[in-house]
Amino acid sequence: MGWLDRVDDQVDTLTQARALQEASRSAESYALLERVIRTTSDPAARADALVQRLSALINLGRTAEFTRAIEEASAAVRDLAEPYLHGHLNALAALAAHHQGALDRCVTHLVKAARALGAVEDPDRDTAWGWHDLAMAYSYLSFHGYALGAIERARQLGLTAGIPEETFAAPGIRLRNAVALDHNGDSDGCLRVLRDVAADLARFVRSGRAGRLRPSSLAAYGYSAARQAALGDPLEPTGETQPSHLLSHGGDSARARDMRQLGMVCLAVADGRPIEAVARLDTIRVSTETLGAAEPARLRSIALARAGDHPAAHRADRLAFRLAAQRNDRLRDVYIDGIAARIDHEEMRREAARYEGEALTDPLTGLPNRRRLERYITAVVTRGERVVIGVCDLDGFKAVNTRHGHHSGDLVLQRIAGVINRVMRRGDFVARYGGDEFVVVLPETGMTEAAEVARRIEAAVRNEDWESLVPGTPVGVSIGFAEVSGGGLRDALSVAFEQADREMLRAKSRPRAS
Repeated sequence: MGWLDRVDDQVDTLTQARALQEASRSAESYALLERVIRTTSDPAARADALVQRLSALINLGRTAEFTRAIEEASAAVRDLAEPYLHGHLNALAALAAHHQGALDRCVTHLVKAARALGAVEDPDRDTAWGWHDLAMAYSYLSFHGYALGAIERARQLGLTAGIPEETFAAPGIRLRNAVALDHNGDSDGCLRVLRDVAADLARFVRSGRAGRLRPSSLAAYGYSAARQAALGDPLEPTGETQPSHLLSHGGDSARARDMRQLGMVCLAVADGRPIEAVARLDTIRVSTETLGAAEPARLRSIALARAGDHPAAHRADRLAFRLAAQRNDRLRDVYIDGIAARIDHEEMRREAARYEGEALTDPLTGLPNRRRLERYITAVVTRGERVVIGVCDLDGFKAVNTRHGHHSGDLVLQRIAGVINRVMRRGDFVARYGGDEFVVVLPETGMTEAAEVARRIEAAVRNEDWESLVPGTPVGVSIGFAEVSGGGLRDALSVAFEQADREMLRAKSRPRAS
């Protein structure tokens, strides 16, 4: 028995309101829900209508009304022993808190929503939509792994309930993941994700199912294609897959309106009209929450670079990086201060392993830090595995900081981290050791294979477009490898570093090919 089977009043109206929201007609849904709230005497119907009304307000971007709507829905749901309602309400409250900039409340609602939805004994289509909205909240907060897990849960429950796969295609989740990669210097990673999104749309088109995609999904597919084109990826869209056509969908969704405006900027860049793109950016107003506060600045950087104004493009890129970094810093603060204050002590102890990674990650690059590297190598050597470690030292990094400043140095370190990660093999380990030193660990590898990895890293760094990031200041890398055997345990790590440092210095002393 599903949730609505337990509602005794105005079920048809509540069902119709859901269908309207799925079709991105949230204003019409809101009007129906208001009528139910005014006329029903059934506590379950009233609670359901208040939860769905909050969803409509979020879709419409009516931020000023979020707080009161959450309070009224919470009061109605509080006395109902229905996990679905509590879970869906908390998922929506997380979205609302995120749009209000209250990240501590947002994360608390995320935890409560996941627990409540996971406790539903007889999940139905409404539970599937609850997981969908939780996935959206995770995605907006940049918890991309959690978002993908939640949307897959929604998809599986939806299929069981007869909801077509394309209803929960959720391209916006991967789109936000892609632009986050680009904001942090990994444009190649961004393009890989965008191409995957385009491949999904092509699959739906080939199978004749594109017409069943939700309007908000079509808008996200449109922005994904426009963003891909802005980064220089040639597109061959036809008819219904034209980015401008896809961007025209989205109904009355505030997020779709934002993507439509930014999408026009991307298409102007892709069409060779970068000055027009900059002019559009000067006039539009979009929510910083739709695709991240850094997205307009990053688009400005791309447009200015296409226009040949590399100094201005560099300044815009630095701004985009700072905005993305500020977001990461705020999220870290939420974990350190907010979660500990809101979840009881015993539960925090059981969940401590989840938060340990905060102390083992380099905040600038997102790579494992020195502490985590040492733990990893100790574990590998303890198991007696054959392993090679490499130290990658940047050439020209001091000149970057001297000529362009430390913000530019941070951008270079982020870009290098993305470049190294991109060329490593599956199972390899990459860490930032400190300063401009990065360490790669190659399990079950010999020196011959290590040399090939070094060549790939050097070639990738050499081919990166450093001129647009730090004009007039070339960046290179020197790499030294050393093999670690199973004996000696703790001493093996320090010996290996000494050997790798010597190899690195020898590499620096050799003349480089021009």
